[in-house]
Amino acid sequence: MTVEGKQENKGIHWAWIVLAVCFIDLYINYGIRLGYSVLLPEMIRTMGFTRRQGGDIFNAYFIVYILFSLFTGYLTDRLGARKVISIFCIILGIGTVLMGTANSFWQACIFYGIVGMGGAAMWTPIITLVQRWFAVRKKGMALGILSTGFGLGFATMGRFYPAIVAWRDWRYCWYILGIAALFMVIVNALLLRSKPEDKGLAPWGTIEGENTRQKGTASIKTQKISFSEMLSIPNFWFIGFSYLLIAASLYLLLTFMVDYARYELGLPYARASLLATIHGTGQIVGVLTIPMASDYIGRRMTLILSNACIGLSVLSIILAGPNVVWLYVSIGFLGAFFGATFPMYGAAGGDYFKKEMMGTVIGALTIFYGSGAILANRMGGHIRDITGSFFIPFIIAFISAIVASVLMIFVKKRPTIQI
Repeated sequence: MTVEGKQENKGIHWAWIVLAVCFIDLYINYGIRLGYSVLLPEMIRTMGFTRRQGGDIFNAYFIVYILFSLFTGYLTDRLGARKVISIFCIILGIGTVLMGTANSFWQACIFYGIVGMGGAAMWTPIITLVQRWFAVRKKGMALGILSTGFGLGFATMGRFYPAIVAWRDWRYCWYILGIAALFMVIVNALLLRSKPEDKGLAPWGTIEGENTRQKGTASIKTQKISFSEMLSIPNFWFIGFSYLLIAASLYLLLTFMVDYARYELGLPYARASLLATIHGTGQIVGVLTIPMASDYIGRRMTLILSNACIGLSVLSIILAGPNVVWLYVSIGFLGAFFGATFPMYGAAGGDYFKKEMMGTVIGALTIFYGSGAILANRMGGHIRDITGSFFIPFIIAFISAIVASVLMIFVKKRPTIQI
């Protein structure tokens, strides 16, 4: 029995504490991100924004988020996730509180850009950290549990924010979530550890003797992080463009599904907005099942099947038309695969690239994800304005998902996998 194994038997493995803290970080972060879409109508009503300006505020978040995702991934590999998450959580909290004070379009853009900067460390470093704390055969399970954080945010914040607005106004929603983010700075600093070795432990789920072999391998082959090396690997581009296309497909539906149901299908607002709750509930189911299945059938095969199912779900939504039951079921299935998509691409960054560049790779892949989301928001709304229908954007979403699935077929396993 290794020293790590003896310590592991004394109580709760520290990996589970790390996972719990990261879960709360993710929940708060996605509550803040979701908050914008829920609070935007109130902000427009009280501040006189146009819809285009409202979209530009959201894009300010995403542009800064994309730029800093690569930066935070690189810092995670260099400085450790604990420092990076704690520091950027301060930025997230400050930016969110400032959003409650915004009185103009440009102030909102700047403040939400600050939120995007802080939010960049609430995905790449977190998913990198969790992967380092769990053995390779347990990553899918850990990421599945972790990712219920953003699914739960989608499912619950839609009820929380309207209650706060009714009690006070939309500004208090930003204040409450900003204070919560600032409180997590203390929790992160006290409880997070950048790697199991900091606590004298092996990753949870490591078989006896496995960690010793991995340490031996690592000591023989310690390599510097190289951007040029990362960019020269075909897997990076296949996974990256697959990620971009599936993000575009998912956001074409996520951003516009309530608008589509309300104004194109003519459903009452209450029934149209229920799609968001169904979608969020589907996410929770998806992240608790699909990533765990990937531990057995592999991340590549899981993404091939998941992306194809996303395409079929989009097609089903198109065919459902005003059939409410069919539409609800289709949205539920889409939500399940939506929830599983992001942890699976994050896990692919850990499975198909060297351990030393894991954070950098995941950060770079997030650029593809953010680009796909921005393209979807711009393209979907523009085509809807021109044609008066979401039929073409949804067809594009279907095709994008299928191509994303095909691209994953070309991803090849690297010779050895390091935890």
